[in-house]
Amino acid sequence: MIETKIRKVGNSAVMTLTGEMLAMLDAKAGDSLFVVRGDDGSLRIMAHDPSVAEALAAAEMVMDENRDLLAALA
Repeated sequence: MIETKIRKVGNSAVMTLTGEMLAMLDAKAGDSLFVVRGDDGSLRIMAHDPSVAEALAAAEMVMDENRDLLAALA
């Protein structure tokens, strides 16, 4: 677990991400991060858009189910 502080900047609250946190996220300054609220009220910070990951997983399932047809079309 890594502790960080929330500080006020103008009208916003800002959480500083350390270099260690950025490395864990495989992110760098300027990247977009995505925050998702869990069923238990927790927040998850992700470096990749979860909706894109869901779409890619669905596409992979369709491709696996139709492998022969897709090979014939290629």
